[in-house]
Amino acid sequence: MSKLVIVESPSKSKSLKKYLGADYDILASYGHVRDLEPKTGAVDTENFSMKYQIIERNAKHVDAIVKAAKKADEVLLATDPDREGEAISWHISEILKEKKVKTPMKRVAFYEITESAIQDAVRHPREIASDLVDAQQARRALDYLVGFNLSPLLWKKISPGLSAGRVQSPALRMIVEREQEIEAFVPREYWTLHLDTHKNSQAFTARLTHFKGEKLDQFAVEHEARSKEWLATLEAKDARVMRIEKKRRARNPAAPFTTSTLQQAGVRQLGMTTDRVMRTAQQLYEGIDLGEGPVGLITYMRTDSVNLAQEAITDIRKYVGANFDRDYLPPHTVQYKAKTKNAQEAHEAVRPTSVLRTPEAVKQFLTHDQARLYELVWKRTVACQMTAAQFDTVAADITVGEGTFRATGQTLAFPGFLAVYQDDEDDEGESKLPALVEGETLPVDRLYGEQHFTQPPPRYTEASLVKALEEYGIGRPSTYASIISTLQDREYVVLEKKRFQPTDVGRLVNCFLTRHFSHYVDYDFTAKLEDKLDDVSNGKRVWSRLLGEFWSGFEGDLKAKQEVERGCPILEACPKCGKPLFMQASKRGLFIGCSGYPECDYTRPLHAATAEGDNILGKDPASGLDVKLLSGRFGPYVQIGDMPEDKKAPKPRRASWPKDIPLENATLELALKFLSLPREVGHHPVTGLPIIANNGRFGPYLLHDGKFKSIPKTDSVYEIDLPRALEVLAMERAPRGADSAASVLKNLGPHPEDGKDITVRSGRYGPYVKHGSTNATLPKDIAPEEITLDEAVGLIAARVAKGPAKKPARKAATKASAAKSKAADAASKPTATKKAATKKAPAKPAAPKKPAAKKAAA
Repeated sequence: MSKLVIVESPSKSKSLKKYLGADYDILASYGHVRDLEPKTGAVDTENFSMKYQIIERNAKHVDAIVKAAKKADEVLLATDPDREGEAISWHISEILKEKKVKTPMKRVAFYEITESAIQDAVRHPREIASDLVDAQQARRALDYLVGFNLSPLLWKKISPGLSAGRVQSPALRMIVEREQEIEAFVPREYWTLHLDTHKNSQAFTARLTHFKGEKLDQFAVEHEARSKEWLATLEAKDARVMRIEKKRRARNPAAPFTTSTLQQAGVRQLGMTTDRVMRTAQQLYEGIDLGEGPVGLITYMRTDSVNLAQEAITDIRKYVGANFDRDYLPPHTVQYKAKTKNAQEAHEAVRPTSVLRTPEAVKQFLTHDQARLYELVWKRTVACQMTAAQFDTVAADITVGEGTFRATGQTLAFPGFLAVYQDDEDDEGESKLPALVEGETLPVDRLYGEQHFTQPPPRYTEASLVKALEEYGIGRPSTYASIISTLQDREYVVLEKKRFQPTDVGRLVNCFLTRHFSHYVDYDFTAKLEDKLDDVSNGKRVWSRLLGEFWSGFEGDLKAKQEVERGCPILEACPKCGKPLFMQASKRGLFIGCSGYPECDYTRPLHAATAEGDNILGKDPASGLDVKLLSGRFGPYVQIGDMPEDKKAPKPRRASWPKDIPLENATLELALKFLSLPREVGHHPVTGLPIIANNGRFGPYLLHDGKFKSIPKTDSVYEIDLPRALEVLAMERAPRGADSAASVLKNLGPHPEDGKDITVRSGRYGPYVKHGSTNATLPKDIAPEEITLDEAVGLIAARVAKGPAKKPARKAATKASAAKSKAADAASKPTATKKAATKKAPAKPAAPKKPAAKKAAA
């Protein structure tokens, strides 16, 4: 009996074939097979029926699935165990029904690619979960209704090419509002008073906590004068230990990873992006060849659950018992409860499929990223079933006159789970105090005050943004990576020093949306909508009614906002007519314009006030000259020193100010960074010649021995060091400019068949994917930043199936014309030599070249 198993990714095929045997044929759908038609009317707003079409890039794979399904005795739909996977299975089943395939179909789901999990899933098939399908369709329809209706309004009122999204826009709002908090923040001064003392040879410090019997708050000492006044009253007084308090404090291990916490840890501890974390986790889940065929190393990585299977817990406890003293193993299983509402997208947390596969044992088979992420998952999982760490804490109150100082110390008494795993965020160092005795007198080595200023809230990092999105209930963890990528790709935000800052365009879009569609970018509204979508997946709400409720209000707001003003007000009156000024966008960039246009034509550059005049940022450490922020013909720039009066004298060093960094953020540090180019990276160890890094007309490059090499986009021209520069110089030079290192947009990972990298590149005719010598153009419906490895593999396979590319029509026409010319010459001059005919041939087909090219282009 032949069975056809359909999975999403071709990477899984080898693993499943290994476990299921010869009776099973395995085909991949390469992700989604159908999507809404990319035009108005794909979602009928009367009854919310949807018009789907097969995704062009996957049409070949769909045809193969239909053909194989007709021959099989049973079809097992084994797509991923979440809403998206359930929807893909439903779409495949609908396509097979439309193609009149009579073969019985069942749904199977497994959360890890191991022999036992797959065999168990095949033995227990089920029907497609319609509630999960409805939830996915509702999400897709909502995203479509928002995107297809709100984005055109942004094009009309702000600038073409902008976009708004149901989840992306609230995330942008969070980043913009945090920046506004920082800008509005007014630092407040305060002082802390300290005592330096010692016992025997061990020095330590205590901080003033009470003065004249009153407990001090943060701003009790507001300025230096009060600090000196209080310190004067404490001078020449003895220090006496009044009270000692000792405690044993326990710190419990964290729960095993969910999608969100895995992304946060990957960003914080490994320095990865959220997108990179998820791509690497996908590879570990789908299977790695450990020498005897591919094996799935971790469970499914899209999950909100912190549960572990009982078998896994048993294995972990056995491992801890065998490799650690008995004190490290708690007497009972440690249970965790999810903090996320509706945590049910998968039945388990992210964990290793076998705890016996230690990071050291599999490291040789993994890439650098895979090894680091697997180690993180393995350690966190093992640690979650170990005993708590124990700390001994001591606090000593020391009186000096009318002041009471407190000294604290902490030592690790028992490491517990910290013997395996420690999160950088919760790093607790040790600080020891000498053995003190109540009533004893200590020397006063020094009494002093320290000045402080309150700090604004920090900008979001990828990790803290993911945490905030989850806390607000905005979106779902599986979508966070794509949300962050979209905000960056749309140039709404930039990542500077690993922290998000909104661009001017991002501020303008957010201002427009919060002003006119505040309800739909409200955090609470977005979170409640997510809860309603979860109710659909739980069967508690009808998806079409949910869409109806949303659309009835949204449609009315859209109609009401069609005639609103362009741009966003800046709370400033026009100096020419007195009407409000608006921040607006044009082809040349953002500007300030009068809302009275066309009657009033007042405009000014957005950053005119910032860039006008000599804005001195500081002194150049090398020359001692002023570093200035200036405005020129081609935009703002920084310059060291003044222009010399003598026109023949050397001009001062200059550097353009990057468009993606607001002028309000200009600092001396940034200016010196931009002025550092060209810079010498180092000397080549073979030639001894210098390697220079610089920016050029076609982007950043390295110059060595008179030869130029483009710097990949993943590297910074300001930070690339000598070892990396040598690697870039050693890269094989591509035959064309479009294939240069600078054209690589991102590396998707190794091809499942030969392990060679598949990269996304920008070419002369648009983005494409490259694998070896095969290039495949990206379809218009897929953005280069959103393509997955599976989709790229499908495009590569489709391109290979078409065979080698045909030669350009112009060349073919030229060859044909040349052949005709030769024949004509031969007929008219039978006695002439072939050499003479050959000389004339190139000249004769010159006339037909243009018509032939036009015909080919048409």
